[in-house]
Amino acid sequence: MRKASITRKTAETDISLQVNLDGSGAYACQTGVGFFDHMLDQLARHSLIDIEIRATGDLHIDDHHTVEDCGIALGQALVQALGDKRGIRRYGACHLPMDDAQIRCALDLSGRPYLVWNVDFPTAKIGNFDTELVREFFQALASHGGITLHIDQLHGINSHHIAEAVFKAVARALREAVEPDGRKADAIPSTKGAL
Repeated sequence: MRKASITRKTAETDISLQVNLDGSGAYACQTGVGFFDHMLDQLARHSLIDIEIRATGDLHIDDHHTVEDCGIALGQALVQALGDKRGIRRYGACHLPMDDAQIRCALDLSGRPYLVWNVDFPTAKIGNFDTELVREFFQALASHGGITLHIDQLHGINSHHIAEAVFKAVARALREAVEPDGRKADAIPSTKGAL
């Protein structure tokens, strides 16, 4: 089974995280940041990757360290669970609508981290959550997961819808990329022979 467990403890956060790439989208995410938990639940549900996260952080300062460090830990868990990436599809893409919002995501589990971010939130906050932290999460995920990740907003006027569509679009693209490729089950999906 393609599973991983990560523990990350710093002076700012204490995180334990488990993933199962061959799951059903089960989730148990408790970070102390309500809106972020809701987004992580969407990521699990729509990627069909089981994700469990327990995080405590310096929320008395703000949510930044907790959100970013969860991205770091999740990226590390994906790398661990994928191993040498033998037999995966590698690429994934999704156009995802949510009411007024439409997000396009394309990603490559290339081992070469790169984030292209073309998302503009009309508000600085969703409830108490800083919208700029959405980008911080995906920057950390891409950097530590070795993911080339492109996220483009085509439409959107509601910050909640935009953020949720981003998480769902990335989830659907990730689901496609980590899935086994039945035609090349024993091959590493690169002419280099390694990713």
